Amino acid sequence: MDERVQQPPAKRLCWRPGYNSACRQGQRAGGVLCGGAGSAPGGSGNGKTHNPESLLDIAARRVAEKWPFQRVEERFERIPEPVQRRIVYWSFPRSEKEICMYSSFNAGGEESGTSGDNNDETQLPFLRGVTLLESGWVDNVLQVGFHLSGTVTDPATSSSPELVCNVSVSFDRCKITAVTCTCGNKDIFYCAHVVALSLYRVRKPEQVKLHLPISETLFQMSRDQLQKFVQYLISVHHTEVLPTAQKLADEILSQNSEINQVHGAPDPTAGASVDDENCWHLDEEQVQEQVKLFLSQGGYHGSGKQLNLLFSKVREMLKMRDSNGARMLTLITEQFMADPRLALWRQQGTTMTDKYRQLWDELGALWMCIVLNPHCKQEQKSSWLRQLRRWNSVDVCPWEDGNHGNELPNLTHSLPQGAHGNQEMRPHRTVFTRAIEACDLHWQDRHLQHIIASDLYANYCYHDNQEGSLFDSRGWPLWHEHVPTACARVDALRSHGYPREALRLAIAVVNTLRRQQQRQLEHFRRHKKELLHKGHTSITNMEGWVGHPLDPIGTLFSTLTESGRAGDEGANICLDLSDCSSVVSRADLQRMPVQRLLGDGESYMALAVETALIGLGQQRVMPDGLYAQEKVCRNEEQLLAKLQEVELDDSLVKIFRKQAVFLLEAGPYSGLGEIVHRESVPMHTFARYLFTSLLPHDAELAYKIALRAMRLPVLESTASSGDLSRPHHIVSVVPNRYPRWFTLSHIESQQCELASTMLTAAKGDSRKLETVLESIQKNIHSSSHIFKLAQDAFKIATLMDSLPDITLLKVSLELGLQVMRITLSTLNWRRREMVRWLVTCATEVGVYALDSIMQNWFTLFTPTEATSIVATTVMSNSTIVRLHLDCHQQENLASSARTLALQCAMKDPQNCALSALTLCEKDHIAFETAYQIVLDAAATGMSYTQLFTIARYMEHRGYPMRAYKLATLAMAHLNLSYNQDTHPAINDVLWACALSHSLGKNELAAVIPLVVKSVKCATVLSDILRRCTLTTPGMVSALHSRRNSGKLMSLDKAPLRQLLDATIGAYINTTHSRLTHISPRHYSEFIEFLGKARETFMMAHDGHIQFTQFIDNLKQIYKGKKKLMMLVRERFG
Repeated sequence: MDERVQQPPAKRLCWRPGYNSACRQGQRAGGVLCGGAGSAPGGSGNGKTHNPESLLDIAARRVAEKWPFQRVEERFERIPEPVQRRIVYWSFPRSEKEICMYSSFNAGGEESGTSGDNNDETQLPFLRGVTLLESGWVDNVLQVGFHLSGTVTDPATSSSPELVCNVSVSFDRCKITAVTCTCGNKDIFYCAHVVALSLYRVRKPEQVKLHLPISETLFQMSRDQLQKFVQYLISVHHTEVLPTAQKLADEILSQNSEINQVHGAPDPTAGASVDDENCWHLDEEQVQEQVKLFLSQGGYHGSGKQLNLLFSKVREMLKMRDSNGARMLTLITEQFMADPRLALWRQQGTTMTDKYRQLWDELGALWMCIVLNPHCKQEQKSSWLRQLRRWNSVDVCPWEDGNHGNELPNLTHSLPQGAHGNQEMRPHRTVFTRAIEACDLHWQDRHLQHIIASDLYANYCYHDNQEGSLFDSRGWPLWHEHVPTACARVDALRSHGYPREALRLAIAVVNTLRRQQQRQLEHFRRHKKELLHKGHTSITNMEGWVGHPLDPIGTLFSTLTESGRAGDEGANICLDLSDCSSVVSRADLQRMPVQRLLGDGESYMALAVETALIGLGQQRVMPDGLYAQEKVCRNEEQLLAKLQEVELDDSLVKIFRKQAVFLLEAGPYSGLGEIVHRESVPMHTFARYLFTSLLPHDAELAYKIALRAMRLPVLESTASSGDLSRPHHIVSVVPNRYPRWFTLSHIESQQCELASTMLTAAKGDSRKLETVLESIQKNIHSSSHIFKLAQDAFKIATLMDSLPDITLLKVSLELGLQVMRITLSTLNWRRREMVRWLVTCATEVGVYALDSIMQNWFTLFTPTEATSIVATTVMSNSTIVRLHLDCHQQENLASSARTLALQCAMKDPQNCALSALTLCEKDHIAFETAYQIVLDAAATGMSYTQLFTIARYMEHRGYPMRAYKLATLAMAHLNLSYNQDTHPAINDVLWACALSHSLGKNELAAVIPLVVKSVKCATVLSDILRRCTLTTPGMVSALHSRRNSGKLMSLDKAPLRQLLDATIGAYINTTHSRLTHISPRHYSEFIEFLGKARETFMMAHDGHIQFTQFIDNLKQIYKGKKKLMMLVRERFG
């Protein structure tokens, strides 16, 4: 009992004031099996007989699903025992789907792991529970009222003994409301033992012994029976319950005790009270702990994936209309808001990671779904609104655009005073702002209710002649609302398990977009001459749909493409928002095919594709902030990736043609209009997709689209300004400032990609190639030109007679960064000058700019440039003095420099390892990491020259053993042939041998085989041999150990014997090689060579004999070279 987790205290107080002894007569104290008389609709349970379900079971099941048992007891003075048993029986969950949902991340156990790095599906709690059940490890199952208990055994394995777990489950109205298990599992979801016991009750109800609540059993006992019951209970469990029993006895015997002031007594088996919330058990503490753990890991160990799985679990709960979805999201949000990194990032003015920002985006989107729940009660929505406002008011609450107070240029910081001066006072929108605003939305609009309720809602007599028409020209319903808001409604319907209703509203929104598009085209055609004569245009939508926090286009696309599956799931579920029965009956709705939502020849895929094309082609302003701009690019790429999965047929090609024509002719409403505003989002990526899609079907149209999209007006000095004259246009309030475009490099790379695609397609067509070339020359700017602009801007911003202009400096820095990106992979003779200038410019901007270029070095510099120029310059004293850095700032810069050095060493160890070691000298961990990188790269990527250089550096720094290790690795890469006696690596080889000799005999013995293998040059080997015999090995280590004996090494023993033999062999081989092609003018040099060879031969104990034999062999083999052999005889006999 000690190890059993305590069951929560019972809230119910049970008593029977109207019962007497007569009432108890005829009632059975014993239990019956759950599958007893009248229990199952199937009768005998053998599957062969199917009896109709009894009226008792039908009624009991309905009561068990909807009513708390206390209300049943209050409603009826006496409930017959058979009725109680059937209510208790039907109160247990009958579906395994919810049990699976609460015991695995994904319904159905499809997720490959629940936590950490565990990727074994069989380890999911749900699947493990099924295995335990099917293997017969569930025993002693007992149901007492609304309480189920049993034992589940974990079989022994090679690593763990058998474990018997006591499990108990409380339930109410077909939901498990509390679980306990002695396994000690700490997790968000139910353990395998709880799953096994619950599934036992679901699958084998006839094998579970069922008793009424214990209070009912006690009422059937006489006084003597009650006393015997209590005494036996105390006797069996006296060590655990005796103190509690005595305490309760004392309180009961005391007339004024609190226990005597209330009627009845608690009964944990009696079911829920009227006031209890009916929801599935969710361990709130574990949810908080797990989220806190994942956040503390900072993106490591797959924590981002785990948090996304938790968000998916919230969506899964919402889809099943489980109230724990909002409850779980509240717990997650509290932990996100308590993340200490938020305050740190805000204080330092740094930005959170991209993945972490995406998690916050998902958090805000989920709250949007929750507050838009069509069945949400007003008091619940008010409660959510209060907590959303509380989170929203916290200073560290992340902003929707991902910016922080000290980030690079903000949209509002440089706005001119006057017409738009009030923009500076505009409060920032947080990730919760849209959910707060959505709390004011409702579902009571009659037109909206009709759209959602019926597939056939239409008005064929309606004339589409007004701006806000409720129906289009076909008589089909439209829904006029802010597009992201309307799509948020669609997402909410889909998220809350109403796929058919979501599909109906999505189609109404798409039809509205199509009608709006047609009206825009008509409007522009009427005013085309006037607008083109002015030569400028304006932005018609400051808030684009692609990259929007609510992802409206993605929502519509997913709803339409998943319509088949969604329709099946929601086929028998209808959303009843109000009295919409006047439109169409519920029975009719269930019979109507969803396909009636489509027109002739239309398909859901065609609608989805057209919606994506409409959204991607919208002319929209580039948003503020790095994160918002990156989101635009990412969202566009995600939509295009989905479109690329679609196979084009004739109907889709027709849609492509239609949308392409609109893009070219729709003026300010299109991102590919004849004139676009300088602040509009470029269309390069989208146009490249359109080009490749249209090219096989309509080449002329494809080239028109691609050539129109090549422009990049934000870089044009003569770009058009906004049109303030027309009230129906929303004009950009952004002045002409380049630094706002943080994703400029990506945009220009996409521009180049588009040009490359056209060049490839135009191969063999001289006319098109000429046209494409003209477009490239006009629109793509050279690196030299951008660098000149950057230098000019820097000079103007730093004039001596005025304070530096920080905005202009940032313009210069952004242009300089662009130059680095453009010239990174191309040859440019001014590249080194550009890199040095960029560091100077960043220094003028400030320490955060220096830190930024070091953190993003891989997009700007080669590893060699980053380590030898950037990091070295940043770490110089002149930079520190110039910026007046304090110790903390110096350390931050040094940390970034070390990180850069290590990354560079990993990417290019050949050229950066030594610089990385130098930069990391003052940090032990970083220095060790750099050294390990060198060791890892030595086996494959580094040359012997580089390794010898680093080895010498290591010796200089006082690491002789590391120098020795690197020298041996270098030797493995070296190969000196017999005639390379002037090779530059000879000095390195001699140094390595000297180092090994100084370290001791063992080290020398280890290096000599490497020398013998790598060096075939006889003179080098003989030089090494002489050096090794001059002094005693181990002079360095002799001061610290007793390995040195003080004796010179013998040439007759290892390791010098091997070296001597190799040297003699090298002289012999070299002699033969030289004699093969020797000329008379080299005879004297050859005789001197033999003299050196004799000196080496004489080092051996039988060297004289060997040399004599060697000379005799030469005389015999080369007797034809008479003059040479005569010289040999004269010198050597």
